[in-house]
Amino acid sequence: MRGLLSGISKQGSGIRTRRISSYDRTGGNRDCIRIEPGETAVIADMKGSGIVRHIWITFRSEDPFMRRNSIIRMYWDGERHPSVEAPLGDFFGQGWGEEYSFLSLPIAAAPKQGRALNCYFPMPFQEGARITIENESEAAFSSFYYYIDYEEHDSIPDDEARFHAWWNREQTEAHPAEGETEWGVVAPQGNNLSVLNNYLFADIAGKGHFVGLQYFVDNPGPMWYGEGDDMWLIDGESWPGSLHGTGTEDFFNSSWCPNELYQHPYFGYARIPDKLGWMGRTHCYRFFLEDPVYFEKSLHASIEHGHDNNLALDLCTVAYWYQTEPHRIFPPFPSKFLRENRPEITVRDVHRWRHEWRRSMGGSPLLWGNEIK
Repeated sequence: MRGLLSGISKQGSGIRTRRISSYDRTGGNRDCIRIEPGETAVIADMKGSGIVRHIWITFRSEDPFMRRNSIIRMYWDGERHPSVEAPLGDFFGQGWGEEYSFLSLPIAAAPKQGRALNCYFPMPFQEGARITIENESEAAFSSFYYYIDYEEHDSIPDDEARFHAWWNREQTEAHPAEGETEWGVVAPQGNNLSVLNNYLFADIAGKGHFVGLQYFVDNPGPMWYGEGDDMWLIDGESWPGSLHGTGTEDFFNSSWCPNELYQHPYFGYARIPDKLGWMGRTHCYRFFLEDPVYFEKSLHASIEHGHDNNLALDLCTVAYWYQTEPHRIFPPFPSKFLRENRPEITVRDVHRWRHEWRRSMGGSPLLWGNEIK
């Protein structure tokens, strides 16, 4: 389904607008539900054919990490395995369990302070749809508010592509031979002629089109994290593939190692670090609403973590696409312990690095910090 505005100029013959929400069925003002620890709540169970047009969610919890400790899943047409599976915050464009404002055309985290989570991706179904929220926290959602705005249709074509989203995470490794370098600062760098050691953000079987990516990178060092090229292998083709990029910032439609907030409806940087160089957490995003990546049989999409895959990074992504069913079953979802953030690198850590460097240089009291053996 190409374009968020699909059908906006059509008359509504045979289309009925509906909403499922958390309103207070007693007529009172407690317009929310409670989701206990360990509980999976079904927030929407739609029958027949239709299209989900809008999802809005906000909540209250004593767990400050609830955005990563809860999981949103969506099932189309009675399927057993979800077509959408991601931590709640990551799906709506907030990484690391944090809350902050995020602006794009299909997904947004709106005021107050990014606590209103919105999605406008159209999501068609032919034989029912179900949306669930699993609470893996030790605390409850003391109040969970939601709207699911959708249309009832007489029918949806069987070959209409269904909406999918998949969360992945990997702590990447430094290059075994080159070490952890970039721009040849520490050691000469080699050439990468495959996708073998890249970070994988999509591995899709079926026919469809790719429409977006959230990219959350936690960088433990000050060096620029973004010399990695994006690489797309369509329908089983070999490297270098039909689409081959020139650098991470280029893929996210920016340039020259940016470190500034910028939010365009299609791409941008919703969170940046305020540390040494590019150390810390950066949230990049890119939506392919005007230029989707089409595939007939399969799509393998990945990106280098530094040129020639030489940087140790904590990478998390949410990929969004449409495809005809059946889809490839997602890998087992990581436990909440495997979704925890990596420890923050602090000023103390950097000072310890400096101390070890000073010792390696002979310990002169006059060492400044830029000396090279």
